[in-house]
Amino acid sequence: MFVKIAKTTLDHENAYMIRRKVFVQEQNVPLEEEIDEYEDVSTHFVLYNEQEQPIGAGRFRVIDNIGKVQRICVLSSGRKSGAGAMIMNAIEEYAIQQEVPQLKLDSQVHAIPFYSKLGYEIVSDEFMDAGIPHKTMMKTIL
Repeated sequence: MFVKIAKTTLDHENAYMIRRKVFVQEQNVPLEEEIDEYEDVSTHFVLYNEQEQPIGAGRFRVIDNIGKVQRICVLSSGRKSGAGAMIMNAIEEYAIQQEVPQLKLDSQVHAIPFYSKLGYEIVSDEFMDAGIPHKTMMKTIL
């Protein structure tokens, strides 16, 4: 498996396709909430399997010198294989290259153990986003 920063139209289409399958179809997030006004100002990441098929995605943008990690998802066929950690590691490496000292994300409550293992800490109370309970988490990387 390998993670690629989306540079081509096909890479971007692959990221959106994965996000639609996971968030819109599986989790019933409205499409108009999933694909938003920040797409063009974000750096998108796509995880490909050994057959070079897209199986995961994520996006990153910087707000007030804090890296905002968003839309981390893996198709059901690729879960429990380290795929999510590969995406997160690629985003963290990119953020370090950009000299972004901290990362922030809004984790779905069920995914908190995953992000905790990667060094993220809860910094908020629970809140609802797209009808799903979340908590904000942060990690200092520099």
